[in-house]
Amino acid sequence: MTAITIKTVTTEDTGESIEGVSVLGDYHMNTGYDWMDLIGEHGWAVIPSWGCDGWDLGQWPYVMVAGTRTADAIGNLFGMATYCEGDVKTTFYRTKAKFWDAVSEQAFFHWKNGQAHGPDDLPEAAAELPSRYRIPSMYQNVA
Repeated sequence: MTAITIKTVTTEDTGESIEGVSVLGDYHMNTGYDWMDLIGEHGWAVIPSWGCDGWDLGQWPYVMVAGTRTADAIGNLFGMATYCEGDVKTTFYRTKAKFWDAVSEQAFFHWKNGQAHGPDDLPEAAAELPSRYRIPSMYQNVA
């Protein structure tokens, strides 16, 4: 798969099939920083931090989470891409709430496994995260 393709996707939260969406794929050519620059040219942005106090989201340039907001005739469409040393997975959501839930799950995974600095009082499961850890950092505007 190429780094950026236009294809049909199925939203994770509503199961809708959406045509003509910019999808990020694997990128094993250069560094994660190069990937960040490339996706920025296509409407995507790496999300640097998450939660009320802006804890790290990933471990740059090896592990990153990116987001985008676009729209179709029905309404908003939110995309999330996870990058891990060139392996990329992209998912889409119709609602901002489900998009934030997906980003929060990624944040929790990286915090819990010591791959990124996060809150000291993490629960056992991502579903138990307090609401203050399930929102964009107050220092950024995320989709």
